[in-house]
Parts: sequence; structure tokens; C-alpha cells
Amino acid sequence: MTKRDSDTPYTLYGSRGSGSAAVEAALEICGLPFRSVRASTWEADSAQAELRRVNPLGQIPTLVLPGGGVLTESAAILIHLGLQAKPGLLLPADAAGSAQCIRGLVFIAANCYSAISIIDYPERWTEASGEKGREQLRAGTRQRLHQHWEIFADTFTADPFFNGAAPGALDLLAAVVSKWSGTRDHVRRHRPDFFAALQRIESHPSVAPVFARHWDASA
Repeated sequence: MTKRDSDTPYTLYGSRGSGSAAVEAALEICGLPFRSVRASTWEADSAQAELRRVNPLGQIPTLVLPGGGVLTESAAILIHLGLQAKPGLLLPADAAGSAQCIRGLVFIAANCYSAISIIDYPERWTEASGEKGREQLRAGTRQRLHQHWEIFADTFTADPFFNGAAPGALDLLAAVVSKWSGTRDHVRRHRPDFFAALQRIESHPSVAPVFARHWDASA
């Protein structure tokens, strides 16, 4: 059961529909109590100043650990939680399986998650003037993003989940990051088995309540 009082040891900075959903689900699966703080650069009324005190980039998710240590970057947070949790809970219990899931987490962070920043904020990545130049950058990045997801689908197998019998860290990050920039529609058409796996992940009883808090049923 998630506690929301000020004495809980973890603090998760995030926002609805963001990457913090993956960390929130991981904390729930591990049974770790945490305090949620709504904070994002796109919500002026959120706890932006509080977030920047622990993460100067203002990025979410940011997780403050027991004792005050700070973790940023979704893959790093999930790997840390997976290594601290009971073997098999967030990362496979066998060394080979765990290594592949860590590989998958870093793959998503490096090749998929990073592309989202370009699509959402093209002005940070180009000196091209005008919306036309920014839209060209968005279109090219989105095409590359979808190619990366095809490679991911061809490389990693969910049987029935990437973590094994139940969703783990890689399942959570894949299900969240694939929500954005038209990826779900693309893989539904081009990698239907992967699309079906994503549906299994987000409908699993350990994940569905968190996703329901972050996305409407049609999302």
C-alpha cells in the first residue's frame, strides 16, 4: 500500500502521463512507500522550484532516496530499484536475463526516450528558423524513433513479459515510453506481437491502476 504522508522514505517528482509513471509502478510493485510531488517544466503551478533544488535540469522523474540521495534518469532509477528489490521482481533473477533487461532499459533511454525530447522541443536542437524547419526535424526524428522501436521489438522478446512471468522494469519503461509520438499506432501496424505485449503489460493487475491514474482509457 502506498503511503502519502511526510514520513515516507521516497519522494517521486513527476506528472500525469510522464515518464514518472514507470517509476511509480516500480515503487508500487516493490511495495515501497513514497510521496508524490507534481512537478514539471510544462506546469507553471507545479512544484518546479522544489524539483530544481534536487535536479537542476528540472527533469522528471526524479527520485529522492531514503537518506536524501537523488536519482535521475528513468533507466538509472529502475535499475537501482531492480538491484535493490527481491531477485525476479523488477529484474530477472538469472544473471543473463537481468543483463538483457538492463541492456533494454539503456536502449530505450538512449535511442527512444532521447528522441522524444527532440520531437517535443525541436528549438533546442536546431538553429533553423521558423516552424517549417522545426517540423522537418520533428518528422525525421519521429521516423527514426519508430525505427528504433522496430529494432527493440526484434531484439527483445516478451514471454509473456520481458521480465518473465510478471511485468518488471523493462516492461514498465517500454509501456510508458511507447505511449508517445505515435509509437503505439506504428508498432500496431508493423510489429503486432510487440504491440500485444505492450497491451498485456499495461493491463496487468500490478500495472493497470498506475496507468489508469496517468492516462485516459483511450490513450
